[in-house]
Amino acid sequence: MANEEMTFLEHLEELRWHIVRSFISVAVVAIVAFVNKEILFDVIIFGPSSPDFFTNSILCSLATKLDMPALCINQDKILFQNILMAGQFTTHLKIAFIAGLIVAFPYIFWEFWRFIKPALYQDEIKHSRGAIFFTSILFSIGVLFAYYIICPLSIHFLANYHVSEKVENILNLGSYISTVSSIVLAGGIIFELPILIFFLAKVGLISTTSLKKYRRHAIVASLLLAAIITPPDVISQILVCVPLIFLYEGGIIIAANIERKRRKTQGY
Repeated sequence: MANEEMTFLEHLEELRWHIVRSFISVAVVAIVAFVNKEILFDVIIFGPSSPDFFTNSILCSLATKLDMPALCINQDKILFQNILMAGQFTTHLKIAFIAGLIVAFPYIFWEFWRFIKPALYQDEIKHSRGAIFFTSILFSIGVLFAYYIICPLSIHFLANYHVSEKVENILNLGSYISTVSSIVLAGGIIFELPILIFFLAKVGLISTTSLKKYRRHAIVASLLLAAIITPPDVISQILVCVPLIFLYEGGIIIAANIERKRRKTQGY
């Protein structure tokens, strides 16, 4: 174990510089995103609401082949409005920062890893190799899944839901962007579940037995979480719930593998 001689204040100083470098990485990406606002908003943010968006186009093609018009989503023009004087500018800043956070996530995790690595034993470092790679991959998959699958379905449901034909939906810009950004971030974080299970299993806080015991509870929790981060339509909730259950089952396999290696090391 390294750096045992460092004082508490020296650890704080080390942590401060890791945080500073992480913040700089977010700021750099955010500035690039802020400057390229046409791509940021017209292509990325408003993309899922556009008829020519990848998911919308695929579903409309399937709707034609299968003669199921309900599959063709987000074909009508959605109107957005801004009612605050500085609303568009503050929204621009907010989304640029979120873009910086998402793109810089692998580097942020790497900085976090560099901070805790000296406190680990060589055996722990050996078993944790690839953590940055797999964490980044899972986060990216979660973000892409949420963006290409959940966002279009959520937008279609919410933008076309009416309590009465007398009420026209003119979406608030801030509300739309908050919905899209929260779904995307939630997707990235949720897909980190196997990594969380890996570390908890490594330190002995959970086991294969406990994970299997609470499998039903996990399914219920997945349904509740899906209901929170998606609109109240069954299809979107299922699309979120099913990957969560698969991730949980993958976590059981990971925990079992860790326990098997631990038994082998201990000689029984």
